[in-house]
Amino acid sequence: MAQAFGGRIGRDWRDSEPWWPPEPAAPDGAPNVLLVVLDDVGYAQLGCYGSDIETPVFDGLAASGVRLANFHTTALCSPTRACLLTGRNHHRSGMGRIAELAVGYPGYWGKPPRQNGYLPEILRAAGYASYAVGKWHLSPEDETNMAASRATWPLARGFDRWYGFHGGETNQFVPALYADNHSVRPARSVQDGYHLTEDLADRAIEFVGDLRAVDADKPFLLYFATGACHAPHQPPARWLDRYRGHFDLGWDAWRAQTFGRQLAAGLVPESTVLSKRPPWVPPWDSLTATDQAVAARFMECFAGFLSHADEQVGRVLGFLADTGDLDNTIVVVVSDNGASSEGGPAGTINDVRMINLDPPSAAEMHSRLGEIGGPLSHNNYPWGWTMAGNAPFRRWKREVHEGGVADPCIVAWPRGGFDSGAIRGQFAHAIDVLPTVLELAGVRPPAELDGIAQSPLDGVSFGYLLAPGTAAAAERHQTQYFEMFGSRAIYHKGWKAVTFHPVGPLYDEQNPNDPFDDDVWELYHVASDLSESRDLASEHPDRLRQLVDLWWAEAGRNQVLPLDNRVLWALLNPRPDHRRPRAEYRYFPGGAPVPESVAVNVRNRSHLIAVEFVLPGDGGTDGVLLALGSALGGWSLHILGGNLRYVHNLYGKERHTVSGAQPVTPGRHLAEYSFTKDSGPGGTGVLRLDGRELASQPIPQFTPSGFNGVGAGLTCGYELGPAIGTGYAAPFPFAGTILRATVRPTGPVVRNPLAEIEAILAEQ
Repeated sequence: MAQAFGGRIGRDWRDSEPWWPPEPAAPDGAPNVLLVVLDDVGYAQLGCYGSDIETPVFDGLAASGVRLANFHTTALCSPTRACLLTGRNHHRSGMGRIAELAVGYPGYWGKPPRQNGYLPEILRAAGYASYAVGKWHLSPEDETNMAASRATWPLARGFDRWYGFHGGETNQFVPALYADNHSVRPARSVQDGYHLTEDLADRAIEFVGDLRAVDADKPFLLYFATGACHAPHQPPARWLDRYRGHFDLGWDAWRAQTFGRQLAAGLVPESTVLSKRPPWVPPWDSLTATDQAVAARFMECFAGFLSHADEQVGRVLGFLADTGDLDNTIVVVVSDNGASSEGGPAGTINDVRMINLDPPSAAEMHSRLGEIGGPLSHNNYPWGWTMAGNAPFRRWKREVHEGGVADPCIVAWPRGGFDSGAIRGQFAHAIDVLPTVLELAGVRPPAELDGIAQSPLDGVSFGYLLAPGTAAAAERHQTQYFEMFGSRAIYHKGWKAVTFHPVGPLYDEQNPNDPFDDDVWELYHVASDLSESRDLASEHPDRLRQLVDLWWAEAGRNQVLPLDNRVLWALLNPRPDHRRPRAEYRYFPGGAPVPESVAVNVRNRSHLIAVEFVLPGDGGTDGVLLALGSALGGWSLHILGGNLRYVHNLYGKERHTVSGAQPVTPGRHLAEYSFTKDSGPGGTGVLRLDGRELASQPIPQFTPSGFNGVGAGLTCGYELGPAIGTGYAAPFPFAGTILRATVRPTGPVVRNPLAEIEAILAEQ
């Protein structure tokens, strides 16, 4: 709403009085806010929460600030981030699951509404500068490309600047990056020592430095969301080498030692017991020496990744100390969910292998031990380390037992008068962070933002826990529901009811019987049994019934319904695509990577790639014509050593190559690669130049479900990298001129992997 003019307008300037609308101005001395969001870091993985992984910066913040020992999230990335930035429950923000799995119900649309204002929108209206650096993951997947609306991107939701990546993950050495509202490429190559976390720290320092160069006093919000420690766990070599041999003791011994440190530190009540190792996690001693070597290497990568992230946060804090800002900066450090189990029972060197139903064998992973943690791997550790990282709790990310939803939270503010080094055991949740920050900053939640009436906050400030003498303060956040993919829980005044529901569906959708009715609810007095080790459901059936009824009431109030655990169905049935169908897709040289989700789909179907180009006469011939993906999977049509070549990279496992044997001469040419699907898992690839067949070769297996999981996308005239094929290094830009590059699907998608994936899940 436009503000009324406050001056006087006469016939001319002599009898008029000018007036300027007041600019938002924060109160004198308003604190800065640094919100650090770690990814997939379990309750037990920071040093100050019992780990022996080196995290001196986070430990130092804990020593000067307050650790929340009973802090909770939603069990998954995007939903927790929505809670942190809005102060509302995740389903109320349309983020009942990650943004890629949006479905057509209000609690799952994947687009937080404007009536749920973001923290940067609130603080900017109060006179703050606001910067986001790192992972976003709050935009639907089909809106993360350069043709999409930017309505859900950071700059549209209150941030003045953003540098980072969309989606849940990216390659830490060759990330798919964005700056503000456009795609950018990494400033350096992996060969030059590039690493994303260091780049993010550089940009955070740059943003604050640019502010202080112009305005010495304006407070800022810096949202620093690392890729660490989501897979791929890719630390710089110096940090990977730091942990060689450190985890050879195995997950059982490491978990027990960590729990001992947690008890000694007072992080968990003395009555807490270490939850039992679940039967699907093998004892460390039952693994072969080869399996132990691989599993230990996976954990070395994770630890190095986390320690490196700690180091880079330290660089940002050091810069704030140099500018004089640190003393008056509220620092909040959280993780977005429990440790990840996506690596499966043995771990993985490439997550794309999992969705393509072809996980690597232990022997293959051992043979590639030296690659794990580097740019050619997309590694995630096995379930045993997940269990250990969530000590002392049960289960893990994506599930609502404590292992999925209990997380670290550290709050520090040198000028805030906090109880230095204190631990608080009162219940808190991610929705409490926004009201806490506003209370500490002296900013009231607005009734409206940009003319839009704001919905009430769900969170409760935990500012009452931060001062000395508040350890015994009565708990203010007394009730909180949880739901993720059909698993449900409710916390109420020290008690928790919880039920696990498997991801699916593994049932006939036409079956009228509701399988959720068969779920068994458990009951725990988590005030004394934080690890959910003593199920009291049979002893207190009335209390359990009351809590389950309370869950249904909260579910109705928060847009949780309908219950839906169809992860695979959502992947294969995305939001409606309103683009008109095309027989041919055209791509343009040098353009931004086109995400695989909106690029032409050639997976496991007949298709034709055609590129018209001109080679210069000065001898420069090589380079990429058209490509999709990276070393982890994809395809590339390029000229190498003067010869036309096509490479199909089967999710990093093997490469199938069709190559010409005669050099391409200077001048104008038409390169064509056609793939004709057979009745099996592959087909035949034919390479042509100017209509003349150069080579033909069977492609024994074509990628069924997805080429690449780290955002490399489709590119014309270059590759994002690491290189899809061998014999060259990305970006491998084309030396000539591309006139026209097209892809034409010529056959239907002949394989839908949903049934096969469900069959595998059913056997687990």
